[in-house]
Amino acid sequence: MANRSPRSHWRSIPPRQNGFTLLELLVVVVIIGLLASYVGPKYFSQIGKSEVTVARSQIEAFERALDSFRLDVGRYPTSEEGLDALLHRPANANGWNGPYLKKDVPPDPWGRPYTYRAPGTKGDFEIVSLGKDGQPGGTGENADIVSQ
Repeated sequence: MANRSPRSHWRSIPPRQNGFTLLELLVVVVIIGLLASYVGPKYFSQIGKSEVTVARSQIEAFERALDSFRLDVGRYPTSEEGLDALLHRPANANGWNGPYLKKDVPPDPWGRPYTYRAPGTKGDFEIVSLGKDGQPGGTGENADIVSQ
């Protein structure tokens, strides 16, 4: 044994296999799938809540602009003039000092236009987004978002 070189000892051990076995890979895939099934729904529910928050924020900005319009003109825009009166002077709007919005009126977070009515059902005007489903009524994300 003393005559053997140190290298001959290592030759008797089979070479080590590098990499992962199929079983190890399957376990990792299952764990990732379980995490995704738990985190995914919670993540997407937060997206729905943020869209509702964006719609409410936009409606509040329209309300402030409409109040400025009313201070200058003495009235709110008619239903026919709509929110466009905040950007372009209506024909019979003496004292108009706009535009009252920095940019064009955006669609609601679901890509549909806001509905403006004057007078509204509860006040001088009403701005409505029909929610995610685009239908009147609904609950949760599908609920209408109404000013005032």
